[in-house]
Amino acid sequence: MGRGLFILFMKTKLAIYQVFTRTFGNRILTRKEYGTIAENGVGKMNDLDRTVLQQIQGLGITHVWYTGVIRHATCTDYSLFGIPQQNPHVVKGRAGSPYAITDYYDIDPDIATNVDKRMEEFENLVFRTHAEGLKVLIDFVPNHVARQYKSIAKPEGVEDLGQGDDTGKHFDMQNNFYYCPGEYLDLSGVPTYDYATGAETYMEFPAKCTGNDRFDSHPQQNDWYETIKLNYGIDYCDAGGRSFHYDPIPSTWKKMTDILLYWAGKGIDGFRCDMAEMVPCEFWAYAIRAVKAHYPEVIFIAEVYNPELYRMYIHSGFDYLYDKVGMYDCVRGVICGERAAVSITSEWQKIDDIRNHMLYFLENHDEQRIASDFFAGEPRKAIPGMLVTALLYQNPVMVYAGQEFGERGMDKEGFSGCDGRSTIFDYWTVESVYKGFWNKKQLTNETKSLLLTYQRILKICNNEVAAREGQSYDLMYVNVQSDKFNSHRQFAFLRKAEDEVLLIVANFSKDKKYIGVTIPSHAFEFLGLSTGNVVMTDLLSGDSLSATLEPNKQVEMEVDGYYGRVYKFMIKK
Repeated sequence: MGRGLFILFMKTKLAIYQVFTRTFGNRILTRKEYGTIAENGVGKMNDLDRTVLQQIQGLGITHVWYTGVIRHATCTDYSLFGIPQQNPHVVKGRAGSPYAITDYYDIDPDIATNVDKRMEEFENLVFRTHAEGLKVLIDFVPNHVARQYKSIAKPEGVEDLGQGDDTGKHFDMQNNFYYCPGEYLDLSGVPTYDYATGAETYMEFPAKCTGNDRFDSHPQQNDWYETIKLNYGIDYCDAGGRSFHYDPIPSTWKKMTDILLYWAGKGIDGFRCDMAEMVPCEFWAYAIRAVKAHYPEVIFIAEVYNPELYRMYIHSGFDYLYDKVGMYDCVRGVICGERAAVSITSEWQKIDDIRNHMLYFLENHDEQRIASDFFAGEPRKAIPGMLVTALLYQNPVMVYAGQEFGERGMDKEGFSGCDGRSTIFDYWTVESVYKGFWNKKQLTNETKSLLLTYQRILKICNNEVAAREGQSYDLMYVNVQSDKFNSHRQFAFLRKAEDEVLLIVANFSKDKKYIGVTIPSHAFEFLGLSTGNVVMTDLLSGDSLSATLEPNKQVEMEVDGYYGRVYKFMIKK
């Protein structure tokens, strides 16, 4: 615990651990397809006790992202607790999507041990997390809400979303939603799933426009049909194309900023902002400025997939952005043998001016599991990719619960289906998480080895000053033509801070390789390296290597397949 607290008081490289709260603590192994909460069980906030949080912190984690804690649409009936029941025709799966929010001011009852005290349980979770030297991130879902949104937990005097809207207009700058005046919502393009069979027909009049920017009354199966789009002052259907109406400040801006302030007041340390690019930058500048005026340490992470918008959203106040279509797609391609390792260089070069704002990851709830048949099929193939994403720069890195245990994501859970992802729509137990936290005797030696490797890599992020805050130097340009280095399957770079240097080599090949890494004269000049004999220690294995550092000469080493080296050495002053 002490080490974790120490790290947070110095410059920190964010190492984020994503927890899908509903499935994380579940220990019921029924796992019936489309099972109810009574059949399949559900995880609770209280499952994340001190012991569990210590294990997460011991992995080298600094921040925990609790996914799905705000109340969202579900087929489970909590009406006995005064919570409005949702129509299953507009709920995806029995458990429902955590991104179809039904009350921005409430905690999801599924994850509460005592439903009446669900907010108190969340506040206790925040306290426990902080006590173990970890910081707390939660989702903020700004673009859309569930079709049957209605807040029962909003503070006194707060006006609900949609309250006072002029439903006779498709667009009004002070409306919170978009409408199809005079039309009923038409769900004929959406199949009736078994869990909704026999349920009362869902009626909505006038129809509200759908969350994925569908501005008619006829959402289809592949639309976000269970959600409605929030109006931030943009008329998407103006006669001359979209038009912007930000003066006076739209009602939605004020209401959503108040929601951010409410949760910041609960002591959380940051927001992961869902589909941030579907909400105008002008709102983000307004809202982030307001939150940071009261809570300057709160961080904002944006889910933005268009690289052309990256700098605009950073300028609006975001601390970090997903680097999905850049680094994630590239490293995934390298892991799968579809791209050359040297292509990683061009990806960081594209965003070099904002590189410390980019969040790197290989898994999250949207992406397929590395070990799934849809991705690599083998969890160890990701280790060289983890070395790159965790150690290339000072920017944050994220892992998804179960990644460190090689979760395959090949269950056919229900609404989610067998797609290589861990479900966010169904009641389920993720087998690797269950074993990794609650039944460790079932962990294989291979899984334990994988876990240890993740732990070593993630701990390097903050235990080593060169990884935490050092300069980076990509060595690929000088090694492309080398007969002792395969730029298609190996990637090498340096990190340096003060008198400490890390030489990092990632081997994406399945075979052990004898590699020679050339360090150019420019690296000596740029980083202030000195020539001479050094003893390097591999932080992954503990192995030592004696090497002579000279400009344009090679450092030779042996690297196991699907693995790497993180050689640390000191330079003479």
